[in-house]
Amino acid sequence: MDATILNALRDPAGVPFYPVVFQGLYILTWALHIAFVLLSLGSMGLSLYGSTKQKSDSNWKILTPHLIQVGKISVSLLIVLGVAPLLFTQVIYDSGWYVTNTLSGVWVVAFIYALMIGYLMYYWYSYANKAGKSSNTLIGIISFLILVFAGILMHNFAVESIQPDKWMEWYAPNGVIDNSGLNFHIDIIRLAFMISLTIPVTGIFLQNYSDFLSTREDFSVDYIRFTKSLGTKMAITGLLISAVLFVIWMLRDGLLFNPLIIATIISVVILLIMASRSNKNSYATTGMLVIVALFISGVREYIRYSIISGMGYDIYSIPMNLEWESIIMFLLTFVFLGFTGVAFIAIMAWKVGKNEGLVYDCDTNPVLRKLGSATLWILIAWTGIYFVWGMFTLFKNSL
Repeated sequence: MDATILNALRDPAGVPFYPVVFQGLYILTWALHIAFVLLSLGSMGLSLYGSTKQKSDSNWKILTPHLIQVGKISVSLLIVLGVAPLLFTQVIYDSGWYVTNTLSGVWVVAFIYALMIGYLMYYWYSYANKAGKSSNTLIGIISFLILVFAGILMHNFAVESIQPDKWMEWYAPNGVIDNSGLNFHIDIIRLAFMISLTIPVTGIFLQNYSDFLSTREDFSVDYIRFTKSLGTKMAITGLLISAVLFVIWMLRDGLLFNPLIIATIISVVILLIMASRSNKNSYATTGMLVIVALFISGVREYIRYSIISGMGYDIYSIPMNLEWESIIMFLLTFVFLGFTGVAFIAIMAWKVGKNEGLVYDCDTNPVLRKLGSATLWILIAWTGIYFVWGMFTLFKNSL
C-alpha cells in the first residue's frame, strides 16, 4: 500500500477547515471519551467486588450502588462523547476508517449490538442490586464482559486503521479475497496499557468522591477515610502498572526517547506524586489527570500521523474548501449552547450532591435560575436557526 492508493481513497471534497484544527479537536474529544470509558469499566468492575462484600461490610453497602450509578452515567457520556472523535477521524483519515469497516464489517455491526445489550444488562444489574437479588453479581459480570468486548472491538478498529501496509494482506491473503468482514487484530501491549488505566482513573475518582462527601454530615468519617484510602491505593498501584506497560509499548515501537513520550512520562510521575498525597485536595490531581489524558491522546495521534505520513499520505495537503456557514454554526453551538448548558448541568449536579435533603430547589439559587433560563432560550434560538438555515441551504442548492 502506498500514498497513491491512500490518496485515491480520500474524499475528493476535501476538508471544510484547516486539518490541524481537526487533529487538535480529535485529541481533545478522544481524551474526554476515553476518560468516561475507563471510569465506566473501572467503577463497574469495582462494584462487582463490592456486590460480594456489601452484605457484611457497611462501607461497601454504601459505595457499591454509588459505583453502579457512576458507571451507568459514564456509559451514556462515553457514547455521546465518542461520536466527535469518530467524526474528526473521518474528516482527515477517512480512508483508514472506511477500509477498517470493510475488513471488519461484521465486528463493526457486532459492536453496536454489544454496546446496546451490555448497557441494557447494566440497568438490569443496577435494579437487581437495588432489590438485593442473589443473581445481581452474575448479571453484572455478564454486562461487564460484554462492554469490555465492545472496547476490544474498538481497539481492533484503531489497530487496523493505522496499518495500511497490511490491508491488502488482510483483504486478500495469498491472493484470495476475503470479504467475510471477520478480520480481527489486536495489539496486546497497547490494549493492556489502555485497560490498566481503569485502575488509576477509578482511584482518583474515589479520591474526588471522598473529598466531595467530606463536607456532608450524613456520611461518617470512617466511610470518608475508607473511600479516600481505597482510591489512593488504586491510584498508586494503577499508575505504576500503567507506567510500566507504557514504557514497554514505547520501547517496542522505538519511541521511548521521543520528546512527547518523555513529557508524557514526566506528567505521569507528577500525577503519581499528587495522587499519593491523600491528605491533599484531590481536585488538583484530577486536573493533572486531564493533562495526562491529553498527552496519551496526543501520543496516539502522533503514532498514527507518523505511520500514515511515512507512507506519503499528508493530511496537511488535503484540499480545503472553507464552509463558513458550517464553521459559524459549530462555533455558536460549541461556545453558546455547549458552555452554557454544561455549566448549568455541572453546577446543578454539584449543588444536588452537596444537598443533604431529598429535594433540591434550584430556584433558590439565582445563578442556577439564570443559567437554566439562558440554556432554554439559547436552545430554542439554536433550533430555529438550525432549521431555517438548513432549509435555506437546501432550496438554494436545489432550485
